[in-house]
Amino acid sequence: MQTSSEAMAGPLHDSGARPIDSKGILDWLIMETRDQRFIDNIFVDLCERLVQAGVPLARATLHFRIHHPQWLGARILWRKGLTEADIRMFDYGVEDTTQYLNSPLYAVNNGASQVRKNLEAATDDEVPNSLYEELRADGFTDYVALPLEHTLGKRHVVTFASDREGGFETVHLEVLTSLLPVLALVSEIRLKNRMARTLLETYVGPHASEQILAGATTRGSGVTVNAAILICDLRDFTKLSDLWPRDDVIELLNGYFDAMSEPIERHGGEILKFMGDGLLAIFPLSNPRACENLLQAIGEAEVAIATLNQENLARGREALGYGIGVNVGDVMYGNIGSRRRLDFTVIGPAVNIASRLENLTKQAKRPVLLSRAFVELAGRTRDMEHLGAFPVKGLDDPIDVFAFSSSTAQAAE
Repeated sequence: MQTSSEAMAGPLHDSGARPIDSKGILDWLIMETRDQRFIDNIFVDLCERLVQAGVPLARATLHFRIHHPQWLGARILWRKGLTEADIRMFDYGVEDTTQYLNSPLYAVNNGASQVRKNLEAATDDEVPNSLYEELRADGFTDYVALPLEHTLGKRHVVTFASDREGGFETVHLEVLTSLLPVLALVSEIRLKNRMARTLLETYVGPHASEQILAGATTRGSGVTVNAAILICDLRDFTKLSDLWPRDDVIELLNGYFDAMSEPIERHGGEILKFMGDGLLAIFPLSNPRACENLLQAIGEAEVAIATLNQENLARGREALGYGIGVNVGDVMYGNIGSRRRLDFTVIGPAVNIASRLENLTKQAKRPVLLSRAFVELAGRTRDMEHLGAFPVKGLDDPIDVFAFSSSTAQAAE
């Protein structure tokens, strides 16, 4: 006995034209996409196979809501003639815009089982400057938006548009809808894989996330890495957090971390953790420019902090102070923690010295302090200011400490 899904998957005929092999496409989608990691590549291949099978498809999109700290959602667009998808990200807040509220995406996300539009003739009830006007101007004749149902009631949207005179016939829509359950499963797997990677990158950084996804999840697992280490701390944060409203404190911290983090990441550093009002980052010395990149990142961060302080002063707030300690050496990079709760971080004497240097900035009255080991490796001994040898907690011998001279600071900016 043939099931309804099998009936939908069988060859369908287009008004006497050659059969549309929806079963062949369905089999490919189920059996031959397992090694393809990215849903955009699968979607492009799917659209091309539909065209080859006889479906008059000229444009298609996938719309996903994603868990990302910066983006609300993503749109994957295929058009006839393109060999790669166009991927666009959408900011939080787009769901409140008039454009979205008047769109078919809004209707499908809020329960509609289908939104279809004949584009060959405009209608009086059409919203000006709508998606339909854009599609009609680009020569499309028919448009349909359909729900893509993921587990636990998560709903996304897939759309198809035709440029054929008369648009889609019933047989074409039957082919498209017959593929949706499998497309939903295939896309959900890729979306959740991407979501897991995004969440790991967000909370532990790109390199650590790769290590974890590759299986480095055992307590004590790790490697020795030779790296330049940067530790930064915000000054007088306890006083500020006691005096300021909570939302202002959060805004202050976010602004400060943006100013510090973006230059670090831009120059190849990896932020391993935020520690209250501080951060820990490394620049692996596998990159021969690691030390120079770290210095460049500090220079750009200082400029960004100065700009932020100007904004704070203009709003009647105090300027932010900070301390940065820099060292270089071997660190143990891996999983540390309890049996059930791990932290992917770096530890070792080199990290301890960077921390001591950061704390020493209060005594030295300089915002950035660097160890002799780092300065010599960077080849910057002559253009840094030697402040002398300072005793530090936990070390028997004092450490030679350097700071930016005025000329060094200008060169780093």
